[in-house]
Amino acid sequence: MEINSRETLEKILDDCRTIAVVGLSSSPSRPSYGVALYMKRRDYKVIAVNPNETEVFGEKAYASLADVPDKIDLVDIFRRSSEAGTAVNEAIAIGAKAVWLQEGVIDQAAAQRALDAGLLVVMDRCWLKEHARR
Repeated sequence: MEINSRETLEKILDDCRTIAVVGLSSSPSRPSYGVALYMKRRDYKVIAVNPNETEVFGEKAYASLADVPDKIDLVDIFRRSSEAGTAVNEAIAIGAKAVWLQEGVIDQAAAQRALDAGLLVVMDRCWLKEHARR
């Protein structure tokens, strides 16, 4: 499937129920917090991945994707574009089904690596906005 295709977006929103949010902050003023809270309120399982957090939404936060004991469907990336590639590489390594680089996060090479590894890929889009459009 193509990056950002409607088919890709729909498949991720329908099939990816366990979401690791890389860069999830416990601060309600951060965009990652608002998006992840929206996900939780729609019965998605949200896992915080941020080495600077110990807990978000009353649940344990993990330093890296490799530390998460659960099977992850989607890796949602709230990091600078220059740091997104590392998270994409980790997503590939753990066998995630998809990666979502949030609005403003653009790394063509990382997106292509994920696509080549068989992952569904969305880049430079907001998960919350796409979900709300449905």
